[in-house]
Amino acid sequence: MSVLLLALGLVMIFEGLVYALAPSLLERMLEMLRQMPTEAVRQIGGIVVVVGVAFVWLAFQIGF
Repeated sequence: MSVLLLALGLVMIFEGLVYALAPSLLERMLEMLRQMPTEAVRQIGGIVVVVGVAFVWLAFQIGF
């Protein structure tokens, strides 16, 4: 449970930093996403999920 809370907290910190430090960049990125084909957005999302799982696996392998 503590690992889940840690992960959620880190996601919230990084998401909050984007909104706090670069809101105009976020708006431009969202506009770019709207213009991309749905399949490309799904592929990017899938890649991000795979990389995230790899990072979690790596963290546990090095002794988290």
